[in-house]
Amino acid sequence: MTLIELKTRLPYNPKLKERTRELRRNTTGPEKRLWYWFFKEFQQTYNIRVLKQRPIWNFIVDFYIAKLKLVIEIDWESHFDEQWIEYDKERTSVLEWLWLKVIRFTNNEVMNNFDWVCKHILKEVFFIKE
Repeated sequence: MTLIELKTRLPYNPKLKERTRELRRNTTGPEKRLWYWFFKEFQQTYNIRVLKQRPIWNFIVDFYIAKLKLVIEIDWESHFDEQWIEYDKERTSVLEWLWLKVIRFTNNEVMNNFDWVCKHILKEVFFIKE
């Protein structure tokens, strides 16, 4: 696969198909909140498709907006462990190598600062600078 092909078609690991289905069926509270209270209306209002639990390479990302090459991750508290921090850095590097932008929120941010999370996503989508 050449770099030009990577720009138009992301690598997909078929071994992740079952795990992806399982994650879609067992969505976490913060993922549900973001999906039902923000992304559903966002898709209709702006006609921008959002995919949830999308396999990319050897990872499954929480949300993916292909039109914008934007990955949105919601991290559990376990992601603050040193091992997870390193894993997330490597994962982000690989996704950025694929020309994707990755933004992350914590469960706590989604559940307790929801308006801020939504505004932050909109700023990324519409390239708004502060």
